[in-house]
Amino acid sequence: MDTEILIPDTAGLNRAATLLRTGALVAFPTETVYGLGADACNDRAVAGIFAAKNRPSFNPLIVHVADLGAARRIAVFDDAADRLADSFWPGALTLVLPLREGAGLSPLVTAGLSSVAVRVPDHPVARGLLAAFGGPVAAPSANPSGAISPTRADHVIAGLNGVIAAVVDGGPCPVGVESTIIGFDPAPVLLRPGGLPVEAIEGCLGFKLGAHAPGATPSAPGQLASHYAPRAQVMLNAADPPEGALWLGFGPGCAAAALNLSPAGDLVEAAANLFHYLRALDGRATPGQAIAVAPIPDHGLGRAINDRLRRAAAPRP
Repeated sequence: MDTEILIPDTAGLNRAATLLRTGALVAFPTETVYGLGADACNDRAVAGIFAAKNRPSFNPLIVHVADLGAARRIAVFDDAADRLADSFWPGALTLVLPLREGAGLSPLVTAGLSSVAVRVPDHPVARGLLAAFGGPVAAPSANPSGAISPTRADHVIAGLNGVIAAVVDGGPCPVGVESTIIGFDPAPVLLRPGGLPVEAIEGCLGFKLGAHAPGATPSAPGQLASHYAPRAQVMLNAADPPEGALWLGFGPGCAAAALNLSPAGDLVEAAANLFHYLRALDGRATPGQAIAVAPIPDHGLGRAINDRLRRAAAPRP
């Protein structure tokens, strides 16, 4: 199978929507990362996501929908969820909510759980595709499971060329890390830091988010201990370039870095560059050469960056 590269114009989006209706897999950009989309109501199509990514079937998927009304048709909202959706959708926020009876989703989407992860993306190409398709689209990141997430169409092609039907090339993703995930157990709890800072969510709610106690089986996407990993070993909090390692810097004090996530120390710029720069250094690394990452402040988007880096550096299964 040849993977089509589609332009995000009317014809390209209609072609992508037609492919989704036939049960094919289509990658598309969101503001966070590129997603690997399938018709969320089609068992065979959703199974194709797990096969293409070699993703564990116990790891649930995020369902992307066009608007809040579409989200209400598949999930049950409480007052706190309503407040967050009203404030941050469309945007880089995923809510894990009780699955509405009769929602019609493939049980593979929820990994058999009684909850569903749902979000309304804020990217013109994603929104155009959802409008053209007219239904919910299940879409994890468009890369082999556990590998570095894709923020450009060529990243998708590097990992899934010939495996999926098409990719809609909408350019680089502006946020660059996956969505923040909030669960309700029953109070709001942080399940994964991401592209929407936790501080903004807590400011909206007026209280601190609860902490999630990790379990052996993921209750939401993006909770596996080892994830987002390049081939090279990743070393964290490297204030100076270690001997022989490729140094990924952050801030003005990293003149010797091979690449710098943000010379100005801007966490928004760093998040947008994170996965692209990890891929670039992984491509340069010789056998046995490590990637060492400078310390990243652990606030705002820095929490999401550090979460991804810790998972990239975790022991491989």
